[in-house]
Amino acid sequence: MSLESPNSPKKTLKSLPKCPTGIIGLDEITEGGIPEGRPTLICGSAGSGKTLMSIEFIVCGAMEYNEPGVFMAFEEKADELAMNVASLGFDLDQLQKEKLIKLDHVRIERSEIEETGEYDLDGLFIRLGYAIDSIGAKRVVLDTIENLFAGLTNQGILRAELRRLFEWLKAKKVTTIITGEKGDGTLTRHGLEEYVSDCVILLDHRISNQISTRLLRIVKYRGSMHGTNEYPFLINEKGISVLPVTSLTLDHPVSSERVSTGIQALDKMLEGHGFYRGSSILVSGTAGTGKTSIAATFANEACRKKERCIYFAFEESPQQIVRNMHSIGLDLQPYIDSGLLKFQASRPTLNGLEMHLVAIHKQIKEFKPSVVILDPITNLIAVGSVSDVKSMLIRLIDFLQSEQITVMFTALSLNNVINEQTDEGVSSLVDAWLLVKDIEHNGERNRGLYVMKSRGMKHSNQVREFVITDKGLHLVSVYLGPEGVLTGSAREASQLQEETGIVLRENAVNRKDREIERKRLVLESKIAGLKEEFESVQDELNKTYIEEELRKEVLEKNREQMIRNRHNE
Repeated sequence: MSLESPNSPKKTLKSLPKCPTGIIGLDEITEGGIPEGRPTLICGSAGSGKTLMSIEFIVCGAMEYNEPGVFMAFEEKADELAMNVASLGFDLDQLQKEKLIKLDHVRIERSEIEETGEYDLDGLFIRLGYAIDSIGAKRVVLDTIENLFAGLTNQGILRAELRRLFEWLKAKKVTTIITGEKGDGTLTRHGLEEYVSDCVILLDHRISNQISTRLLRIVKYRGSMHGTNEYPFLINEKGISVLPVTSLTLDHPVSSERVSTGIQALDKMLEGHGFYRGSSILVSGTAGTGKTSIAATFANEACRKKERCIYFAFEESPQQIVRNMHSIGLDLQPYIDSGLLKFQASRPTLNGLEMHLVAIHKQIKEFKPSVVILDPITNLIAVGSVSDVKSMLIRLIDFLQSEQITVMFTALSLNNVINEQTDEGVSSLVDAWLLVKDIEHNGERNRGLYVMKSRGMKHSNQVREFVITDKGLHLVSVYLGPEGVLTGSAREASQLQEETGIVLRENAVNRKDREIERKRLVLESKIAGLKEEFESVQDELNKTYIEEELRKEVLEKNREQMIRNRHNE
């Protein structure tokens, strides 16, 4: 055995070439598509979507990848097949005219096989080979393999013919999908096809509590990494959509940009700037506390800034929400008309949780919103347990955060302490949690809003009274009276009393000021009188002093004069 030297140049290893299916989500799970030039088995029970998935593979190949395809059906006739998929927008007749696809129906009757003797696939190879060569096909579908081998009961011959078919398809270098019906305890009825196929995809259609869920699983994929979980998929008017999200790694980018809540006072409670873009927000509270109003205000604010918002409503119709929001001064209709706001309303029981997740994922991918609202998530409990809802929401939050989409959930909580702390178990998952509580006092009910958590920012720990008016939502600082926190009428009465006291105090102060002024004037008057009296006394005293000085001066002059006279000077 020869070993490669560590210093020898590295060889570039060839990876398995893959053929993209064009089916939304499936190529992400398979990391590029199904193995190119090899057979892939799609198995499942009746009605699980095998034929639809395989024909979408053929149509997408012809229309998106310029790879013509042959669809060989052993059950449905070509015209029946074309009619069945016309509702999905696939015009098979036109594609056939353009030689992009070729539909071929092969009828196999067990009685005729017995009459004509030994059964083998030589005739099929000739017919299929001609179809492939006639349009230069790169893709082939055989639907379903059970009908092809319906005439064979000998397991040895069956196994040999099956291997021969797969080897022939590989030799033709066509990417093939073979559909097979699920057996009892095996992936297919014969239990052989899954062993000779390079890739096996299992489709499942489960019914639980009268709600259906379609799931897809990659059972086997030779030579390639692939997702191993069960992935929900949706069949709607646009074909098949597989949700590739199960559990994403926590390495998504984060933004420091802030988005306003639409309520100025609530922004102030969140450092004055609102939520982080791409964060997840939970608004919980008892019935009638205004959760939908908060969500609609948030949607209105996003649309006002020309950002797209999609609103998933599980309780009210869009018309109800638009009408009801008029009562608080919000007009959402212009945003709906301009395409900035989209409502997607349905009862939770329309689909299973997984199907809801697929539908939400598909809508978000198509609409590309900046803000998503789910109102309320509590209703999803109707189609799954709390843990199921939590699992679904974890995947949804992971997906939205990876797309930097801000999401707001509303949740109904019962009026007890336990539920306030759980709220479908998602309160620990979200980045911000607003709780709206009833505050009963003096025979009336008012609302109090708390910011229970807000990751990555300083937030107010104060309770605000949440007031819904015909001009919007407002948060009022609660009034701390002698009896504690006062809200509603009690707060207004206390505020009026306080304002009255202020007026009375101002009046008393003014009266005191006037009294002081009068006192000052009286004192000033007295001071002026005393000053005049003082000046009068001063003048009198000064008068005596001046006279005395004058007398002394005159006497001195007289004495000097007398002395001069005596000496006859």
